[in-house]
This record gives sequence, structure tokens and C-alpha cells, in this order.
Amino acid sequence: MNLNELPYQIGLTLLPNIGDVLAKNILSYCGSASEVFSTKEKLLQKIPGIGEINARHILSNKGVLNRADEEVEFILKYNIKPLFFSDPDYPQRMKYCNDSPVMLYYKGNADLNTEKIIAVVGTRLPNDYGKEMTKQFIQDLKGTGALVISGLAYGIDAYSHKYALDNDLQTVGIVAHGLDRVYPGTHTALAKKMIKHGGLLTDFMSGTNPDAVNFPKRNRVVAGLCDALVVIQSKREGGSLITATIANSYNKDVFAFSGRPTDELSEGCNGLIKRNKAALIESAADLLDAMNWISEPKKPNLPAGKAGKKQIPLLISLTDDEQKIAKTFAIKKQLHLDEICYASEMSVSSVSTLLLQLEFSNLIKSKPGKVYEFFGVKIL
Repeated sequence: MNLNELPYQIGLTLLPNIGDVLAKNILSYCGSASEVFSTKEKLLQKIPGIGEINARHILSNKGVLNRADEEVEFILKYNIKPLFFSDPDYPQRMKYCNDSPVMLYYKGNADLNTEKIIAVVGTRLPNDYGKEMTKQFIQDLKGTGALVISGLAYGIDAYSHKYALDNDLQTVGIVAHGLDRVYPGTHTALAKKMIKHGGLLTDFMSGTNPDAVNFPKRNRVVAGLCDALVVIQSKREGGSLITATIANSYNKDVFAFSGRPTDELSEGCNGLIKRNKAALIESAADLLDAMNWISEPKKPNLPAGKAGKKQIPLLISLTDDEQKIAKTFAIKKQLHLDEICYASEMSVSSVSTLLLQLEFSNLIKSKPGKVYEFFGVKIL
């Protein structure tokens, strides 16, 4: 936490007409949040998307720093961890999302960059089938080390958090308000347990009420933070389907449990599956298999002299972009698409094209869950 820079980082999020996308663009030109507030107006005007009016607003709204100072006091008093977009602890998965929040506020101990993150969402009024499917699904994740995230709302959200705690899984609630309160209030005890075994995360400052307009913004954090999104039960319309739509736009893996065609609470899930917006699963094992998260048994150690012949690495000539992709596998031989995009600093479309070319050259093998395996070769 850089206390000198923090007020400017928070202040950047308070500027009128400066959303998350534009804020990142400004940062790319100015270099830091503090520089945004000290850059000359003529230079600000030249930044794409700013113009004369916004430049004037930025320099005339330095009063937002007073509110930012108040938030810094709250952060220090209640041990809140601010996560700015450029911080190393900021959720790396969310950096691939164009509209991800510039600033997040976190209270907890779970690693937001852990290897497996599963979002579980669904209706606020589940029936017995929905409750049982949630319980069984979470129970079957025990021992996988997965982080379970949801929205701390009534229904499937709360059940997923509760069952995660019951099965020794860390769980993080993404909330649509400041961390000075818990909504709904009946989940206060649950939230306290989650802070000790997971956490609470939001992109809203203290003093922010859980207004209706905040929940779609909350949903984009749920979708952006996870590797896989699971919809347990949902009506034809609702927040769960909004989250699934956002997850699809982020190129995330979406899964759903089907239900009877006559069941109103299954219309949303059935519709996602029917439109190929979600893959059908019947258990946690289906998801783990699809995501390539099932551990393969270790090969037995062979006696000396009986080990297989050591494979001679091939010499391959690649283009500059292909080499950039290949070098991302220097530490791990298997990487998720998102990891490759982040490490190579290239777009999803560009990386996908290059991966296909490398696969045609038998240098890369695609696996379920958008995971790619690289075979050891020497690059010319």
C-alpha cells in the first residue's frame, strides 16, 4: 500500500465522467494517479477520450481528494486492503476485462490470484432441489483447493458461502456496497466467518448503499474474478443470467445445472444450455474434468537403467510473436488462455490465432478449460 499515492488513486475513481475504461487510458498516458492531478490541461486534452471539458473537470475537481483522504482513514482503521489496478495483488484475471474496476477494496485472507476460482450463483429463492445441488456441488469440491466466490445475496449465494465454510474451502463474497456494512443484514454472522476464511470484496467506497444500480456492477466483478461460473438455479430473467452473460463476454467458462422444463426456477439454466451459453454439468466432477483440474496420477519411479530415453529437444524456427507465446511457458508447461494473454501482453484474438498455428506445428496441445500444454523445444 503506497499511502502517498493512495488518495490520488481513490480520487481518480471519484472524478465525474471518468469511468474505469477511461481511467485506465489516462493512467497509461500519465503514468500514475498523482500525475493525473498535476498534468497540465493542454496535455490532458490530448489524451484520447478526454477532450477539453473532461480535462477541465479533472483539474477543477481536486476536492475529490478530501473525500479520498477520508476513505484512507477508513481503510487504515478497519484493516481494509485497497487493490489498485497496477498493484501486484490486484486480481490478475480481472486485468483481461476491459471494464474491470480501477480500484477494489478487500477485507480477508484468501489469495485472489489462487489457482482455481469458482463462482457459484443462482436464484434468491431456491427450492429443495437447488439447495441440495448447491450442497452436493460444494461438498464435492472439498480438497481441491478451489476458492468459492459469490454475491452474499439470499438463496444460492448464501448457501454456496455456507457450504464452502462447512467443507474447509475459502470463500469470498463480492458485495454491491461499501465495507462499512453487510447486506442483507441477516448475513452479518456469515460475513464475519468469511472474513476469517476468505473475505469480502467490493469496488464501492464506504458509505455506499446497496442500491439496485450497484448490483450489475457487482456481477461483473464476480464474472471477472472467476475461472468458471456455475449457475445452479435461475428463472428466465435475473442477476444470475446477467452474470453469465458478462462471463461469456469475458471468455470465461460457464456451466449450468439443468432442470425440468416445467420448473420455473430452471428456465434460466435450461435456456443457457440450449443457446450454448453454458455447458451442462451434473456434478463437480464434470466441472473439474472440463477445466482440466483433475490431478493425473504420478508415474512410478523406474529403476536405474530402465527409465525411458531422454527426448532430444527439437530446433524450431518461430516468428517473433510465436516466440513471445512460447516464452510464456518458461515456468509452467500448462497455462490457461488468460495467463498466456497477460504474460504476452497480447489480445485474446491474437493469442488464439498464434496458439492455433503452434498447435498445427505440434508444439502446443489444447486441453479442456482453455488450457494449453507446451512441448519442450529449443527455439531458433
